[in-house]
Amino acid sequence: MDRRREELMAAALELFGRRDAGNVSIDDVASAAGASRALVYHYFGGKQELYVAALRSAAADLEARLRPRRDDRPLEELAEGLTRYFDFVEQHAAGFAALLSGGPANHSGEIGEIVDGVRNRLFHLITRQMRVDEPGPVLRVTLRAWIASVETAGLDWLEHRDVERPALERMLVEHMVALLRVGAGHDPQVDRLLRGLLREHAP
Repeated sequence: MDRRREELMAAALELFGRRDAGNVSIDDVASAAGASRALVYHYFGGKQELYVAALRSAAADLEARLRPRRDDRPLEELAEGLTRYFDFVEQHAAGFAALLSGGPANHSGEIGEIVDGVRNRLFHLITRQMRVDEPGPVLRVTLRAWIASVETAGLDWLEHRDVERPALERMLVEHMVALLRVGAGHDPQVDRLLRGLLREHAP
C-alpha cells in the first residue's frame, strides 16, 4: 500500500478514535498527517471514504491477529486469542476505539457492515476453536454476549487502565466459562460443550 495513503489512514484513525467522526474534517486529517487537503481527496474522495478505508484497515489488522497460531485446547486458544486481541487494543488504541465506539449514524451502512463483519468472523472463529459445527440458539446468544463483553472490556481498559492486562484476560476466559455454565442449564448442546472444554482443560 502507498506509504502516504497509510499515513493518512493512521492520522484519520487517531482523530476518529479521540473525537466523533462528525467533528473531524478533511483539513484536520491533512494537518495531522502533514499533508495537503488535495492529497486526502486524491486518495479518498471525501471524509466518508477515508473513514471507511481507515476502519477497514483497522478491522483487517485485528482479524489477522485473531487467526489461530496453533491447534491447542480450546480454552488455551481462547486465552492466546485474547492476548493478541489486547495487543491490538494497546498498540492501536485509536483504531480500536474508532472501530467500536461512536461513528456516523450509530454504525449504519458501510460502517455497520465493517463492525458486524469483525464480530461475525470472531463468532465463527470461536465456534471453530470449540469444534462446534452448528451452534444452537442458546450457544449463539452466549457467545455473542461474550464478544460484546470483550469489546466493552477493551474500551473500558483503554479509558482507565486500572486493571492489569493479564488479570483482565484471565477474567474474560473465566467469564466465558461462567456464561457457558449458565447456558448449560438451559441447553444440552452447551452442557456437552462445557463438559468437554473442562475435561480437556483439566490438568
